[in-house]
Amino acid sequence: MRILKKPRKIFIAATRQNEGKTTLSLGLIAAFRKRFDEVGFIKPIGQRYVIEDGLKVDEDSVLIEILCGIKNRLRDMSPIAIERGFTEKYIMHAKHNALVHRIRKAFANVARHKDVVVIEGTGHAGVGSCFDLSNAYVARLLGSKVIIISSGGIGKPIDEILLNTALFEKHGVKIAGVIINKVLSDKYDKISELVRKGLKRKGIDVLGVMPYQKVLSAPTIGEISEELNIHFMHGRENAHNIVNKILVGAMEPHEAWNYIEDGSLIITPGDREDMILMAMGSYLLQHKTASSKIAGIVLTGGIIPHPTIRNLIARSGIPVLMSKDDTYKVTSEIHDLTVKIKPDDTNKADMAIKMVEDHIDIDLLIKKIS
Repeated sequence: MRILKKPRKIFIAATRQNEGKTTLSLGLIAAFRKRFDEVGFIKPIGQRYVIEDGLKVDEDSVLIEILCGIKNRLRDMSPIAIERGFTEKYIMHAKHNALVHRIRKAFANVARHKDVVVIEGTGHAGVGSCFDLSNAYVARLLGSKVIIISSGGIGKPIDEILLNTALFEKHGVKIAGVIINKVLSDKYDKISELVRKGLKRKGIDVLGVMPYQKVLSAPTIGEISEELNIHFMHGRENAHNIVNKILVGAMEPHEAWNYIEDGSLIITPGDREDMILMAMGSYLLQHKTASSKIAGIVLTGGIIPHPTIRNLIARSGIPVLMSKDDTYKVTSEIHDLTVKIKPDDTNKADMAIKMVEDHIDIDLLIKKIS
């Protein structure tokens, strides 16, 4: 009779949303695969879902399946997807036992024959409390220790980490350690030293400090189009262009030229033909000089440029999106856009994997969860 393995487990939580849980999951899976034969992944509760084979599954589970080649069923990797109205329905007609059963069954399937399982949470320790499945509760349910991620700083991350630790400890969940993410390069050494000392006083180990990588937080033209439902006018073949800076076309073109940096996105009304021509000139020039300046253009107000301008745009190859909304609204939405690694973002995924391997003490983590 074959004896089933009892896998190591690590639950990834954060002090708030979008702190780098998926980045860490990708990196840990890659690092664990260098040290173990079988690695599994599950995101018990997902808040951003897609439809795959008729099932609502968390988009991070799809990402991990594709980029990491995880061979479990998606319904097990993402047993609960929170759709609109889920909380209201639960409060009116709670079916807690059914949800718990679904998570346990999915985890059992994911963990079968695995050496280690990465469990991705949905935010801070209390997220999910409104339907009795907080991250702290789910971590206890699955018998997992926890990593808490927080963004760079000194006082703020320490305060937030201790606040989250309190809820995990109330549920009887042990903290394996914490990771400080998105630390600016000029403050890296100072923050790393002080946060380690500050948390050590509280009995908490820092497993790693990861530097801020702007490219991981920068959207592509294609992501902007998809997330904000802004349609391509031209240049879809260059949808992978990365946006590092937003420029609003509210000045004279010769002045705007001085503000163009690598990966600039020009947002301007469709009748500002002078700004459009300036952006196209910069885009064409960058190919001749091997530099990388303009990422693309977003035309606002639903104003379609003159046919002659459109022909020039089409010939240039520059990505151009068309929005019916005003410039201020479009700029605000792009600025506030939550950027996630996508299945085709292999460069970002490789960067995330290398960053985790270089800056996280994987061997200490394994010792903590063994």
